[in-house]
Amino acid sequence: MEYTVSQLAQLSGVSGRTLRYYDQIGLLKPARINASGYRIYGRKEVDLLQQILFYRELDVSLEGIREIISQPSFVQMTALKNHYKQLQKKRANLDAVIATLEKTIADKEGRVIMEDKEKFEGFKKHMVEENERNYGEEVRRKYGDDLVDASYQKMKGMSKEDYQSMNELSEEIFSLLEKAYATGDPASDEADELAGKHKKWLMYNWSSYSKEAHAGLAEMYVSDERFRSFYESRVKGGAEFLRDSILVYLGYK
Repeated sequence: MEYTVSQLAQLSGVSGRTLRYYDQIGLLKPARINASGYRIYGRKEVDLLQQILFYRELDVSLEGIREIISQPSFVQMTALKNHYKQLQKKRANLDAVIATLEKTIADKEGRVIMEDKEKFEGFKKHMVEENERNYGEEVRRKYGDDLVDASYQKMKGMSKEDYQSMNELSEEIFSLLEKAYATGDPASDEADELAGKHKKWLMYNWSSYSKEAHAGLAEMYVSDERFRSFYESRVKGGAEFLRDSILVYLGYK
């Protein structure tokens, strides 16, 4: 079976404009162009589009998807099994948040009494699973399973107050990053405060601290596209500036 852009759009729910864009960026090329100039997609392209949508459901960037599927080692069956595992985890996370919401409603209606710590269980579980899905492979390879698992355990055991403080500090760091970046100097007072706050934020998650691990994470903010995009989305050039500020703070620059 072959499809034109409009036919594949109707089949998949992906707009024709998006399909044309995928072609332009080399993510999903048509099998051929017919004599009338129409893009024609076959079974191979349909299967690849399905893979792309699975990755998008897991919040992988288009650039990330292109890198994955262009690898010589990319095997669709292996990818499908990995998608299945990741989506199961995502569903479990959502179920935990829904369960927390249901109990919160019941508490407000007076049907149950909800302990304060229960109000954040679903969110903490979601946070841990998001970290594992997005960065687990890299940080486990860099720091080892024991350290990562201990960090996750600490995150799950956070009190309501610590959870709220961690989120507030996260927003404060972005605000400081904007101010420090405006100075253009990673050794400025603003940059020093930024790096210090970043260390404090880490300790909500890390079971122990070392300068080497902090510096290694700072380097990942630049070398790993997902980390870089996260900070660049808030402050253009922010990933490299934060790294440099941390390295200066630690005495490595």
